[in-house]
Amino acid sequence: MQPESRFTSSTAGSFGRPATSGANALAVAPRESAHTDGFEAVRTQLLEPVGLELADVDRALGALMSRRLDYADIYFQYTRFESWTVEDGIVKDGVHSVDHGMGVRALDGERTGFAYSDELGREALDDAVRAARGIARQGGEGRCKVATASAVKPLYPALDPMASLNDRQKVGLLADLDRDVRALDERVSQVIGSLAGVYELVLVQNSEGVLGVDVRPLVRLNVSVIMEANGRRERGFAGGGGRADFSMFSAGGRPREIAAEAVRQAAVNMESVPAPAGNMTVVLGPGWPGILLHEAIGHGLEGDFNRKGTSAFSGRMGECVATPACTVVDDGTLQGRRGSLTMDDEGTPTRCNTLIENGVLKSYMHDTQNARLMGTHSTGNARRESFAHAPMPRMTNTYMLPGRHDPEEIIASVDKGIYAPNFGGGQVDITSGKFVFSASEAYLIEKGKPTAPVKGAMLIGSGPDVLTRVSMVGSDLELDPGVGICGKNGQTVPVGVGQPTVRIDSLTVGGTSH
Repeated sequence: MQPESRFTSSTAGSFGRPATSGANALAVAPRESAHTDGFEAVRTQLLEPVGLELADVDRALGALMSRRLDYADIYFQYTRFESWTVEDGIVKDGVHSVDHGMGVRALDGERTGFAYSDELGREALDDAVRAARGIARQGGEGRCKVATASAVKPLYPALDPMASLNDRQKVGLLADLDRDVRALDERVSQVIGSLAGVYELVLVQNSEGVLGVDVRPLVRLNVSVIMEANGRRERGFAGGGGRADFSMFSAGGRPREIAAEAVRQAAVNMESVPAPAGNMTVVLGPGWPGILLHEAIGHGLEGDFNRKGTSAFSGRMGECVATPACTVVDDGTLQGRRGSLTMDDEGTPTRCNTLIENGVLKSYMHDTQNARLMGTHSTGNARRESFAHAPMPRMTNTYMLPGRHDPEEIIASVDKGIYAPNFGGGQVDITSGKFVFSASEAYLIEKGKPTAPVKGAMLIGSGPDVLTRVSMVGSDLELDPGVGICGKNGQTVPVGVGQPTVRIDSLTVGGTSH
């Protein structure tokens, strides 16, 4: 069970939602030495069992570049996934899967030859190479740099999260979560908890001399609560996760915090009144409301949309696209965060990319192909769902930097409006930038104070326009709790979002109040 709603876009996919946002430190890891544990894991768990060696990858890449190509890469992946679902104290679902395969890609201008196989071995590798290089129409000698192992220190431990707890402990953790939720409020009628973990090994080698490996752990804990009283039935969600093992939840009070947040949200919704409608001031809370930034702004700054001229931000580099209070970054280097990557799926180390600085558009997010065609360099944003998909420009952790205003000062500055600390589903059109988002938790602001919770508030606007209406940015930057899922062109990848409290002076609110 995955309790996130889904954001859908006519050109750029979805984003799964957690229902809580908490304070998070922005820890950036030093990255200096080669990750020897990762190379050993790839060699012993991915290559040796199928009779492959790194020399075979070298040979295959040389064959791939035997025709005139701009770029080529070979991507190997091994993934083990596990999830447990407990509903009302009873184990309802247990899933365990193992998948491995390789993807071979050849780039010639705007043309892409891509082949993949879920079989690993020399014969399958040679077949994939022949299929991918078929896009090259001109014969001749290709060039391929000698591969050099990546010298980047990982942002997360090279561990298998599933091994950190046995099956009985995993189910017990969810059973305890169920009891914690029910003990908090007698109105709780249903509890669904889920625990999921991923262990992923990645090896990528490309024609530019990069040989990179990554061991990518990922865990997530979610809880869904239904509360009933006096003929009314409301729901609350919460969750958390990151690139770690299950000790993130088995040690300390994190599950209780998640339980309390789910119950709190359901209780707030039980007291909510119909939301007003009209054009009004909207204050977005810190943390998870950064999904609006991710969807309405972030996707429009991905390189492929801008190269093709289909983004509302195309051709606007160096222009003011927001008020001077707004600085937005995409940062894949945060320690242990869900959207962080030691390297992207082309082997390029991730980095902190400033997209908008003091309101001015500074950069797009690029993979190798789009960067080459736009005359620039990869920003470390090439991502793919699996070996069966070609990479494309994607976000990692996208957030707005903090400003100078106290969050209470921001709310106090509003005479009448809406305060929205949590979001639900929504839609965005990348070409026009128009969006519609539902607020899963919102309150009226009356004479500078949040008052009654409201239900059914829809925020309607345009991505390129909304940041030009930001008048105050808080000092309280938070990141989401770590369960975000972003979709684009049918591929989903884990990501992160964040922001401080933000005041938007004018935004259309669709409500249900007459």
